Amino acid sequence: MLGGTTTPIANWEAGRIEAPIEIVDYDASWPSAFKKEQRALSEVVAPWLVGAIEHVGSTAVPGLAAKPVIDLMAPIETLEISRPAIQVLVQFGYAYFPYRSDVMHWFCKPSPAFRTHHLNLVPFRSTLWQERISFRDALRQDSELVAEYASLKQALALEYKFDREAYTDAKGPFIHGVLSRIQGGRGAA
Repeated sequence: MLGGTTTPIANWEAGRIEAPIEIVDYDASWPSAFKKEQRALSEVVAPWLVGAIEHVGSTAVPGLAAKPVIDLMAPIETLEISRPAIQVLVQFGYAYFPYRSDVMHWFCKPSPAFRTHHLNLVPFRSTLWQERISFRDALRQDSELVAEYASLKQALALEYKFDREAYTDAKGPFIHGVLSRIQGGRGAA
């Protein structure tokens, strides 16, 4: 894991080893780490891309404390058409898991026990695509929102240190609240 040492733990449900959740201060090297991986992935998954790979998640927001894992979201036409990309990405060093396989193809690198990157192949302009971009952009534009989200994430990381699913679920109400405000603001314009 970038930025710290951790002891992997067993995820009994999925039968795999995962690192505990760790939130670290923003690292100014994250954007360049994204760019490096984006360049490599753009060549590897070129046959399935319908746009540019985006930097999403907390490492994409300057100043935001985060799990030190670069989140990338690659736009694809459909999950079915991009299914052959799974094997290509596994050969490229990503581990694939059928997490939320109804809306994305989910990968981590190099392994669940030591993560440096998350990659999601997501249908372009799908609800998930739009929500992730909108949430990232809202954070990038509002330092108070960044501080509020950072505080929440740090508290949840302590509470759910060994349960990534619960950590993600617990962030949900905050994220949905931000997205609702964005959608409400668009309707008023």
